Amino acid sequence: MTNQVNLPEQDILNTILADLRRTAREYTTATTESACPSVRQMFSQLTDSTLRLQGELYQLMQQNSSYQAPPHAPRQEVDKLVQHAAQTQQKIQQFAQQSGIQIGSSLQQSNVMQHQPNVTPLS
Repeated sequence: MTNQVNLPEQDILNTILADLRRTAREYTTATTESACPSVRQMFSQLTDSTLRLQGELYQLMQQNSSYQAPPHAPRQEVDKLVQHAAQTQQKIQQFAQQSGIQIGSSLQQSNVMQHQPNVTPLS
């Protein structure tokens, strides 16, 4: 006799979504820790694939009203975080220059492209 527990579909989808998020974080860590270019590329591809799956599942859940998105961050808070990150980046560059360390181009410009908001603010 087998004991089976039937979970509601919502619980299963939320568990899968959480596992995809966790997996993407772990693949990202593995990518940054990889010294071998081919292993790094493999983990980078796995990260991209996992992020695509997570995004598709999120969209499906949102379309079926089975996922309540968190409230949108106020633009002022986002701008403050971006400004703080830019200041930190500038401090790192200054420290590196003073220490004679060469820093790659990835620190010299933001890798986040400017984009239009995908939601309209509530009035």
